[in-house]
Amino acid sequence: MHPNEKTAISTRVIGLISGTSVDGIDAALVEISGQELDLKIELLAGETYPYPAELRERILALCAGAAISMAELALIDDAIAFSFAQAAQNIQNGHQAANLIGSHGQTVYHRPPKKDAGTGGYGEKNLRVSDSPLGYSLQLGRGALIAYLTGITTVSNFRVADIAIGGHGAPLVPRVDAYLLSHPEEGRCIQNIGGIGNVAYIPPRYGDWLSKIRGWDTGPGNSLLDLAVQHLSAGAKTYDENGNWAASGTPCYPLVEQWLRQEYFHLPPPKSTGRELFGVTYLEQCLKDAQAYQLNSADILATLTELTAASIAHSYQTFLPEMPQRVMLCGGGSRNLYLKQRLQLLLASIPVLTTDEVGLSADFKEAIAFAVLAYWRHLGIPGNLPTATGAPGEVLLGEIHQC
Repeated sequence: MHPNEKTAISTRVIGLISGTSVDGIDAALVEISGQELDLKIELLAGETYPYPAELRERILALCAGAAISMAELALIDDAIAFSFAQAAQNIQNGHQAANLIGSHGQTVYHRPPKKDAGTGGYGEKNLRVSDSPLGYSLQLGRGALIAYLTGITTVSNFRVADIAIGGHGAPLVPRVDAYLLSHPEEGRCIQNIGGIGNVAYIPPRYGDWLSKIRGWDTGPGNSLLDLAVQHLSAGAKTYDENGNWAASGTPCYPLVEQWLRQEYFHLPPPKSTGRELFGVTYLEQCLKDAQAYQLNSADILATLTELTAASIAHSYQTFLPEMPQRVMLCGGGSRNLYLKQRLQLLLASIPVLTTDEVGLSADFKEAIAFAVLAYWRHLGIPGNLPTATGAPGEVLLGEIHQC
């Protein structure tokens, strides 16, 4: 047992998250038992609750770097917390009340640590703020307010403890994936495609398998696609359903090759990114680059979709110790059939499935993961995986807010 670890008993936990796509709050009501290797979950209910349109626009503007006052930031923080609390209350309808909430909140800013973070060199008392190698990540939607509004103990701010010791604070899901989706004989990549893509490489479950797990952000997932759809449709659409629009176009491979030369794709893991890189400014440059090829709207979407697929495949081929025997997709991008087809083509004989096909909801896996992380925090079990976040050791993740 880990120090301070409590005895695990079956409990109902709500996991809440809104990712970098800002398309709504994913809520999962989960029955959890066991601890790590014996961890078991049952999804009792899963639902996505859209943000009010005005709040979503304000969040997206903030993520894009809009300058706002502290008063405006406080109002957005409150509004997100109220929306998360409402989602937690709604997901319990028709079910026994939950005992715990794990709320990731809404990421509005993420800064990876500098290259040498985590070496212990940031502890000097005379360190200037400008010298800090630490990362920074801000999730809005105060856990204390969610706890008060729901009457349920809430765990939030999952990333800050890992960042404080020099990690990226991301990705945090690989440890959960390891215990829910590992296989005794098969190496697997669990690829989440939200606004940003991230992977957990899980080797076969034998020997010192946990230390061989790797995880990192692969690059853009849906972020550029959604922004492009909104731009190309003059706001009439917010996403490309099933990838149908992109599928009607033709990818421009010289552009994809040009974009893949971007520095991030060649940085070795651990690494993390967000809309700060793959956001509005990046899309504007992509659209400018595309002008030389006289692409129509469908071709632009097909090319951006190819970038997401190619960046994932390139990431595997460049940084994995060995290619997986199976890839399992989750997140909103797992429903983009055209993107899935392109990734399957690039990975050749490696089967590309979704986590639905092994019994774990692809739509709500991230929300389930934060329910598990809250459960582990309550039990005193570390939630980060140093080989994924780059932190020098394991830490308890999340701040507990009693109702």
